[in-house]
Amino acid sequence: MVPIQDGGVFGVSLNSLLESDRKKIPGIRVPVVFQKLLCILKQSGLHTEGILRVSGSAARLKYLRRELDSCLGTFDWSAVRQVDASGLLKLFIRELPEPLLTHTHLSTYLSLQGLSSELHQIQALQLLTLLLPESHRDTLRDLLVLLRQVVSHQDHNRMSLWNVSMVMAPNLFLSSHRGNKKSSLKQREEMEVAVSGANLLRLMISYQDILWTVPTFLLSQVRQMNQVSSQKKLSLNKTKRRLLGKWNNKNHQDQVTELCEGVIRVHAPRHSKVSMAIQLDELMTARDITTRFESNDSLVQHLYEVGGNICERRLRPDCILLDVYKVNPHCDWLVKP
Repeated sequence: MVPIQDGGVFGVSLNSLLESDRKKIPGIRVPVVFQKLLCILKQSGLHTEGILRVSGSAARLKYLRRELDSCLGTFDWSAVRQVDASGLLKLFIRELPEPLLTHTHLSTYLSLQGLSSELHQIQALQLLTLLLPESHRDTLRDLLVLLRQVVSHQDHNRMSLWNVSMVMAPNLFLSSHRGNKKSSLKQREEMEVAVSGANLLRLMISYQDILWTVPTFLLSQVRQMNQVSSQKKLSLNKTKRRLLGKWNNKNHQDQVTELCEGVIRVHAPRHSKVSMAIQLDELMTARDITTRFESNDSLVQHLYEVGGNICERRLRPDCILLDVYKVNPHCDWLVKP
């Protein structure tokens, strides 16, 4: 790795870190330093009792922070212990100039506690997560994956779902106060925010798999709006349609099979076999398609629904493709990371 930038890594925006990282690793979606800290915790911290709760000594954290800020490219990661990584991870999140949940949406997140049911809270969390900037959403996703792994090893590390939520919530939902003494009223308010945040984080950890998907009711509305818009744009006269048909016949002879019911053509530009015609059945999933294009590439591949009555949507691995085909028969199918 190379140094991130002269300004270090703590207190630097996610976009700035990614801009620097991408000069060395094109397409990276989560800052390198954040990935490194998560990796240490996953590899050696999941069985450590009190992981995430215990953060090591303040003096050592201060030293490690200074070293990371000054020489990330030559930093010795092998010297970082699990408790060090835990403390640095929380420090990194707390000191982001734009909170991970963003200034724009943070108060809205906290207001979800006032919703009448847990189901409504989960639905609202789903919508709010989709509104986050891409860099924040990707970083949050990786964090939640780690937190779920910590909880899954609670028999060893003694960190239950509620323990993890209580420990991590202040880093996500409370603003940083450096060196300021707080009144008892302010401390009480912050405790209330921490508890509310812990409840929300508990839901985010438990239901993280659906946070990144567009709710069904909203997806239906988006499809309907796009359908109306597409019909207006594609109201061609007979001459234009005839010319368009001739062009399609000339340039897409290999796509005749798409005229058959339930046959799709999947494009995979990163692979040697760049496209493949596939007959759908009632059980075929997105995972079945991506498996056909698996290679030695370390990047995880996903199937995307593109165009038709949607802009672009990454399909869940267990998504039944025939259902998607029926509601959006004119979309393109694309395999990419």
